[in-house]
Amino acid sequence: MYRLKSCTQLKNKGARYALFNWLISFNRSRSVHSLPFATVKTEELSGSQPTEVQNLVQGKWTSSSNWNIIVDPLNGEPFIKVAEVDETGLQPFVESLSKCPKHGLHNPFKAPERYLMFGDISAKAAYQLSLPEVSDFFSKLIQRVAPKSYQQALGEVYVTQKFLENFCGDQVRFLARSFAVPGNHLGQQSHGFRWPYGPVAIITPFNFPLEIPLLQLMGALYMGNKPVVKVDSKVCIVMEQMIRLLHDCGLPMEDVDFINSDGNTMNKLLKEVGY
Repeated sequence: MYRLKSCTQLKNKGARYALFNWLISFNRSRSVHSLPFATVKTEELSGSQPTEVQNLVQGKWTSSSNWNIIVDPLNGEPFIKVAEVDETGLQPFVESLSKCPKHGLHNPFKAPERYLMFGDISAKAAYQLSLPEVSDFFSKLIQRVAPKSYQQALGEVYVTQKFLENFCGDQVRFLARSFAVPGNHLGQQSHGFRWPYGPVAIITPFNFPLEIPLLQLMGALYMGNKPVVKVDSKVCIVMEQMIRLLHDCGLPMEDVDFINSDGNTMNKLLKEVGY
């Protein structure tokens, strides 16, 4: 193993970023993670062993020519490189969301088997989060980017796991239960159905990097919506890893888009799609 100077010890800015990029590619390729979905090791995440957060659009993880460098709250060294989408890179996200019709990816009359699919995904994800090594991974990852004790971070993982547990099996289908009201005369009835909106957006803050975005995301998916998720860039690595876990549990790659951007870019995306 070569001994390298810290990024902050290099005076030349270009050399700093070149070393930073090399360290990311080196860390991604040098070993196989014990968790099949994970692209980072929480114990090793640091300025000398940084990582990268990507975007997800149209079923593919993508990088960007623009980067938001997140510094380690413990020592100020750059340790996470977030691929940020600017206004010129929004078109793939607009196209992805526009492909989803207003009646959603599924509803009571369209692809009802997807309700069962999400029950299975929830069961697998709940089981994964119940494993000590997985709950420890997310707890420590939350700690690296948010000011929480281990118990506070573990509590967030626990609440998320229990939510997923509550929507295993037939529970997603039951969530879509409809109703009927008798009419004024024979043969007349009023029926109501829980219906998706189609393309939707989820924008979440920094204080609960896993619980808030995951609960909102799954609720949107259960009912047939196509969400784009935007998490505060300082903590977005947590949700990126969670989405990778969901893919490992059977979530179709095209069902969710994940974007990193500033507020103006996200606002333009919302206007382009017509939210």
